[in-house]
Order: sequence, then C-alpha cells, then structure tokens
Amino acid sequence: MCCQSSGQWKFPAQQPRKSSAPRRRFPGFRPRTQLLILIVVLMALLQGRTVDAGAGDSLSGVRQSCSNEGEEVQLKNQPQIFTCFKCECQNGFVNCRDTCPPVNDCYILDKSNGTCCRRCKGCSFRGMSYESGSEWSDPEDPCKTYKCVATVVTETIQKCYSQCDNNQLQPPRPGECCPTCQGCKINGQTVAEGQEVDASIDDRCLVCQCRGNQLTCSKKTCPVLPCPMSKQIKRPDECCPRCPQNHSFLPVPGKCLFNKSVYPEKTQFMPDRCTNCTCLNGTSVCQRPTCPILECAAEFQEPDGCCPRCAVAEVRSECSLDGVVYQNNETWDMGPCRSCRCNGGTIRCAQMRCPAVKCRANEELKQPPGECCKRCVETAGTCTVFGDPHFRTFDGKFFSFQGSCKYLLASDCLGKTFHIRLTNEGRGTRRASWAKTVTLNLRNLKVNLGQRMRVKVNGTRVTLPYSVVAGGQNVTIERLADGGAVMLRSEMGLTLEWNGAGFLQVSVPAKFKKRLCGLCGNFNGSSRDDLTGKDGRNHGEDEVWHFANSWKVGGPKSCSRKREFLAATPTCDKRKSNFYCHPLSVPALFGDCHERLNPENYKAACRMDVCECPSGDCHCDSFAAYAHECRRLGVQLPDWRSATNCPAGWRRNATLSSFKGNQFYGDPSFSRLKGRRQKNHQLRLQLQQEQQQRSKQGQKGRHKPGGHNQLDRQGHNGLDKDQLQKEFILKHVPSSFLYPRAPDRTPPPLH
Repeated sequence: MCCQSSGQWKFPAQQPRKSSAPRRRFPGFRPRTQLLILIVVLMALLQGRTVDAGAGDSLSGVRQSCSNEGEEVQLKNQPQIFTCFKCECQNGFVNCRDTCPPVNDCYILDKSNGTCCRRCKGCSFRGMSYESGSEWSDPEDPCKTYKCVATVVTETIQKCYSQCDNNQLQPPRPGECCPTCQGCKINGQTVAEGQEVDASIDDRCLVCQCRGNQLTCSKKTCPVLPCPMSKQIKRPDECCPRCPQNHSFLPVPGKCLFNKSVYPEKTQFMPDRCTNCTCLNGTSVCQRPTCPILECAAEFQEPDGCCPRCAVAEVRSECSLDGVVYQNNETWDMGPCRSCRCNGGTIRCAQMRCPAVKCRANEELKQPPGECCKRCVETAGTCTVFGDPHFRTFDGKFFSFQGSCKYLLASDCLGKTFHIRLTNEGRGTRRASWAKTVTLNLRNLKVNLGQRMRVKVNGTRVTLPYSVVAGGQNVTIERLADGGAVMLRSEMGLTLEWNGAGFLQVSVPAKFKKRLCGLCGNFNGSSRDDLTGKDGRNHGEDEVWHFANSWKVGGPKSCSRKREFLAATPTCDKRKSNFYCHPLSVPALFGDCHERLNPENYKAACRMDVCECPSGDCHCDSFAAYAHECRRLGVQLPDWRSATNCPAGWRRNATLSSFKGNQFYGDPSFSRLKGRRQKNHQLRLQLQQEQQQRSKQGQKGRHKPGGHNQLDRQGHNGLDKDQLQKEFILKHVPSSFLYPRAPDRTPPPLH
C-alpha cells in the first residue's frame, strides 16, 4: 500500500509591531522576566502547529486488492505510521482503520509522545503521570475525585444519590464513596450490567451505573477545560461542555498553558468565580465544587451563587402527564430508553445512556426489538452464483467452475435442516455452463426454481405469491417488486433470490456459522478453507475442478455433457472481452461502488464469459452480479441496464449490433477482424465448391475417347498454377491467417 501523510498545518499570523510604549503583559514580573516569558511563548506559537478539528493527519494513495476476505492484512516493511492502523481484507480491498485513541475533544495535543498516534496531552499530579480522560479517587477520601483533561486536573467532592428503599440500601463498597441499591432498577426499569443511566433528564450530571447487580448513583462536577469559554460547546443531552478544536504546541517546561495565557510555576488563577487553579509542574490543578442534587424540576430552580437552588413550590401528592394522573412515587415507562417517577407532584425521568459502538467488518449496527441501544450483530452469510458459473462463497472466496452436472451448493451438515442443490447446463458448449435449476429441500418441503422463474413445490407448479408451512416454519415465495427475480424466504432466516436465468444468491443467518458445507463453503469467517471437499481435504486454487466434483450428486443422467473437459482459462480475443466488459470500468455507471466493492473479480468473470457465449449477452451477468452486491452494501447505482442495453430477464437473441455504437462499451475494432475472417471463410467454401464441380467434370471426361491421358495447357484438371497454389493454401493454412489482399498500387517516386 502506497500512502502518504496529507495533514495540513496552519501557523498563527504574526501581529504588526506597535510603536507605543510596551505595556506590562505579565503583571508581577520584572521587565526582563517578562521579556524572557514573551520570547518563550512566541517560540512555542511559531514552532508549534495548530490543527483544526477534523483536519488531522490522513492517508491517501492507491488501494490494494486482496483475496482472503475478512482476514487481517499484515503490512510488512512499512513506515512506522502503519502501527497505528489495523488492516483487513473487505469486499476485495485492503481496508485500514485508525486504532489510535480519539482526540476529537482535546484542546492540547502532545506531539512529543514518540508514536504515530496523535494523543491528548496528559497531566502530572503528585509525582504521577495520568493520561487525558483518566479519573481517580483520593486513597484517604474516596469521595474526593480527580479527572485529567488536557493538562488540567479537576478536584471535586462527589454527591451521592439513592432512589431505593432503606431495606435495599447497601453500605459503600471498599474504596468507594456512595452506598448502593440492591438490584439494578431505576423507576422500575431494569439497567443492564455495566450500563449507565442519567438519573434525571433535568440534571445530566447525576449518573447511575450497574455493577454486580448493584446500582450506584452519584453526581460530579464538570471538569475544568483548558480552552476559552467562547470555544466550548455543550450538547443538550450531555452534562458537560467540550473543546471541539485541537491545538498542538511545543511544551514550555515549568509553565502552564491555559486558555490563551501562560502561567509560571505555583501561580494561582481563577478561570471563573467558582474555580481556583494553581500551576504545578506544568499542570493546572483546579478545585471546583459539585452542586447539590435538587429534587425540583428546572422551572422551579433559581440561581444561588455558583449553584442553583429549589424555589419554594407547592408540594402535591400526584402528577399529571398527557391526561393521565400518577400518584406520588408511582413509576412508568416511556419506552425502552426512558422511565419516570412521580416525586412530590414533579415528574422525574431517567434516560439510558447508549455507549459509542464501532462494529467490525462482518458486523452491522442494529436496533434489537424492545432494547434501548443499538448493538453490533453478525451479518448474514451470502453466497452468489452467476454467469459461466462463478461462485462467491459465504466467506467471500471467488472461484469459477464449469461443470454441467448436479451439485450440492449449500447444506446444514450438522443440523440437517436444509440442503440446496444446483443443476448446471452446458447449453451445447464444449466447456461453458450456466445454472439451470435450483432445488431447496427444507424438512418435508421441496421447492424447485427453474428457468424463466418457474416454481414447483413438491413437484407441482405454483403461481406466485405462494406460502406454505414446512416443519412448523412459514415459507413464502414471491416475485420482487421490479419483477426481475423470485425471492424465497423461510422463517429460520434462509433466503434464496433467483432471476430464472443463472443468477442465484443464498443468504443464511449468523446462527449457521461453522455448520455448512458444499460449493458455498463452510461459513466459518475464513476464506482460506472454502475449497474443502466432501472428503475434508482443502484443495488449492489449481484444484477447483476436483473440489467441485467432490460435491457432485445424482448419476450420469444429471449431466448435460457425456464428457467433461477440465476447465482452463479461455484464450479468446482480448479485444473482444475488453469491448464487452468495459462498462464495469466506467465511473458514470458503477463508479459510486468502486470504493466499496472491488470490481476486479467481476471483470475477470466477464472476460471469461464472453469467450464462449451462446446467447450473446453473457457479459450482462457480471454487470448484474456486481450491481446486486453494490445494492446489498447500500450503494445506489444509476440505471445501468438501460445504459448498457442489458434488460432483466431471459434473452437469447443478442448480437454484436445490440451493443456496437454504445458509448459505454469498448473499442469494437475486433469486429472488423471478425468480418474479414468470415469473408475468407466464405471464399474458401466457394473455391471448394468450384473444385468439386471441376472434379466431377474431369471424371466425365475420362470416359470420352482419348480424353483420359490428355492434359490441357493450363495444367492438372484444368487448373492453372495460381489456382493450384490458392487451393493448397486454403487447404493447409488456417483461415485465421488469411486476409484479403490489398489492391496493387504503384509506389510513390523516390526523391
């Protein structure tokens, strides 16, 4: 992989020098000391580098192809920067993701950490180093907590809160400040292990957490931030503000950088009227009080110095919401994420917190029914068959196999719940074949998907839509909305999509992992062993024929050819395949998907299919397979079928003229060569017919008196020497080497 850093750095503009008398920039210091501090600050600003949020180092270059789908790709002999990235093969490309910790809300970056990752500058406190974001408690007073955020340590006293009855209240655990409630429930709603809950949507800083089936609730003050107040942002559903911009400065030993100021060692300062800070060993150590937990709603609160307080309000014994009256201490759910309680006439609601989730390559983010937070679930396995059959297994392995018999495509080899058989047809060709029918056996149900989307259930042809119960599970068969395919869905999660002309896609849920066998592989997450035969032996890339034939089912009558020829890479005219397969490289047609799905396997399949194509439009199968996979990945493509003249459905009468002249296809010059060859072939047939007629006339002449020993002056059998030479060439030289002779021309005079 060839990549380079494309980060852009911005330097602060220099201020014009003023002619007025110098003013004291740092009160309390002598002019010489002030000058020294000013020089240090200017050096830090000029040599430091400021990076806007989101404009950090990035990678650019040419993406590499890969074949071992889903596996990690080791980047050997690469620059040190790649130690901060993890790469794996996904959709035919080497995809790399950043493994560095996030620095989106870090105001001061540490560029001297010696690694390729950008890190937020940490803190030094009482002889210990702490990373930014770290939280810890005082060993002697667990209620006194500290938090480090980009060279600033905030010290506070946390407040405890409890909603459970006294008989459920447990004393604080060793080393902890607040008591716990037995059982992880808040307002009657269960809290999952490790999950955090905002105990009140009116006070997002009051947080409860479930650990060991015990619920602990407490409130902490927001940490002091090093960025100016004007640069801070606060989201409505969060407790504390953030610093959205990243800045990187050279370290100033013994000094504290806070907001836009530099403070010497042991200097005290107040960022606001409620916070006191001291510069200690390059870290700003700040004390800030935690505001008390209020039982009144926000509309009944009023300012009182640094913290609000509850104003005098009427205490009632019931609450009303949307016309429903709730008694005091009564709880109710407002959905899977929110629950409420009536507290002295005030409605107090708790909100579940959903953690940030990053799914792996074989997972997708989904919202389970009845749950509050989305979670990563394994994606269904998908096996695709298309063209002169090309296979993409459940684990992403590509291979081609042109057998003309019946084969086991996929089967639940452990549970024996289903098996799918594929019947190929040679279509009168010597080596090519296409999928003809698909048969699904699901318990006591047998479904046959045939040509032109004909469907049989237990041997009887049915009309669509159709539904049936098999082994206690519902099975539905219907045509898709666009009419281009038949979709079979089973209650167990198995689906089959068949277009009636050779394209098939089988999907199985993740519960079938490591349970399958057949041409579609074992669905174990690795493509390296997808060519495992029925005998358990893993075949190599050059043994696809032996692997596929090990899954052959049925007798000799199931084959459309009496004799199979070992498939080899076709050696047809390269210009012909370039012409037909060029649309896959056109950005206007498939370019939106090229970054998500590598088209090289589909191009190779297209080049193979056009070599021996009885229908004239075999290249369209590769287009359709690529477009289908792009759609499954969520990529919307333009109307490529109309643009390439590849309509959906069955078509056997396509000719070169159907695509010649289309702007999206390649160079059609190969067709002129083909025309010359056809003309030579016709000339050869014409001369052969003339030769046969003269031979018959010569046989008649032998029976005339004095005719059998007479040779005319032209030569043998009435042919002159030029005709004999032409006849010899036509008989012994392949027609591919014959071209029409250019007319004789007089060469131009030499000057």
